[in-house]
Amino acid sequence: MPDEQETKPEETKAEEDPKKEEAEKKKEDGPKPKEEESTATFEPVVKLEEVEVKSGEEEEESLCAFRSKLFLYGETLLDKGTGKKTWKERGIGEARILRHREHQRLRFLMRQEKTMKVIANHALDPRIKLEPNAGSDRSWVWSCYDFAEGELEEKVFALRFANSDVANEFKAKYEEHQKEMEKLLAGEDKPDEGGEAAEAAAALSELKTSDE
Repeated sequence: MPDEQETKPEETKAEEDPKKEEAEKKKEDGPKPKEEESTATFEPVVKLEEVEVKSGEEEEESLCAFRSKLFLYGETLLDKGTGKKTWKERGIGEARILRHREHQRLRFLMRQEKTMKVIANHALDPRIKLEPNAGSDRSWVWSCYDFAEGELEEKVFALRFANSDVANEFKAKYEEHQKEMEKLLAGEDKPDEGGEAAEAAAALSELKTSDE
């Protein structure tokens, strides 16, 4: 009997401990103070003014656009001065023909996707001939005086399209607008202007095109 009496207090204590722990836990898990949202405002240390960025195309209208990949035939940096030339990829973008709203001159312009860097920019000289690229029915090759680098340079380009249908459509549009340019330079549309095809290339210096 003494042994039974000695164990009873221990059993009672074991039963009470969980109740105390539960009560303490409820106190801890009780309602927490509501967090207040900050309404503070902070003025920037330096205020930047909006700057209007011009593309150089504001006075022109786009007559057509063809997504394609442009290649340039020339020396690489490693082959500079050796005379060894290869085809270099210039980028993918929209090959467009633009007409100036005032003097009506036309040019070919292509920008690289994403960066919008100008990779081809030349007058639609009627003397330019689009030749088929060897072994491909969806690519055209031509040489021209290009202004993409800021000064007139003689370059050889190749333009590759998704398929032959798109390539042929581009060629038809290019040659159609070349005829328009030829008439313009011959003075049929504007008797007071006159001039030759070479004048169109020189006019590119007036068509400033930003890379941004």
